[in-house]
Amino acid sequence: MSTATASKPISGDKVYQVRARAALPLLVRQAEAGAPISYSALAEELGVPNPRNLNYVLGSIGQSLERLSKAWKTRVPPIQCLVVNKSTGLPGEGIGWFLVKKEDFSALPLRQKREIVEAELQHVFSYSRWREVLKAFEIEPTVTDLTPFVSKVTGGWDSGESEDHKILKAYVAQNPRVIGLGANIPAGVTEFPLPSGDRLDVSFKGKKVWVAAEVKSSISAEGDVVRGLFQCVKYRAVMEAVLRTELCPQNARAVLILESKFPHSLIPLRNILGVEVIDGISPKKG
Repeated sequence: MSTATASKPISGDKVYQVRARAALPLLVRQAEAGAPISYSALAEELGVPNPRNLNYVLGSIGQSLERLSKAWKTRVPPIQCLVVNKSTGLPGEGIGWFLVKKEDFSALPLRQKREIVEAELQHVFSYSRWREVLKAFEIEPTVTDLTPFVSKVTGGWDSGESEDHKILKAYVAQNPRVIGLGANIPAGVTEFPLPSGDRLDVSFKGKKVWVAAEVKSSISAEGDVVRGLFQCVKYRAVMEAVLRTELCPQNARAVLILESKFPHSLIPLRNILGVEVIDGISPKKG
């Protein structure tokens, strides 16, 4: 029996049900922002040590939405399909029970899985009754005022490049493994120019993927980390546009690399923007 069918609705007191009630408003936030979220990112925001423990949590949410659909006599999209594997960009196999009950989702070709999930994501993003869903379960929406953080970056750019930034940038360029790239990926190119006039701190371009690394050294203030998140959003969009002109699949990633620990207060902003962050990367440890 899969965790999707073994899980019970979110009204109980089991640990996964309590976590499901905490997770649902976060998923509603992501749906309203039009942004999927990785298992690890959601687990971190919920304070769940092991992302694998989310399987029952998401199954519980799915079961609850199925029941609500029957009560309302109209389909509520499976919002849990927003939670995806960082590597594949797909939700766990358990989502298949809610999407294609007459087929074995795990047996489908990857391309067909992506098509099914993408279509369902559009339903999730366009669904207008998520606040009513929360109210039906007597759950308050998450309230996150990110204005104070965003306002920190309106003062312009710092002048010049610090020595710490140069060292970290060079280290990341020479170590593709830092961002999870294999040994077959050559060293990155620093200060790679984009047609938008921007320059990527480090660019790794392989046959199937293009990855940009925006690096922030330990001397970067919180406002500069926020700026880095928005830089990644911009770079990814420009990189995908470049790939489109080359008639290539828009398989681009923009990763924020931090020498320091990522500020816990910025986790909601990171998740809303859908930016991948890798922290604690120090050339001194390498």
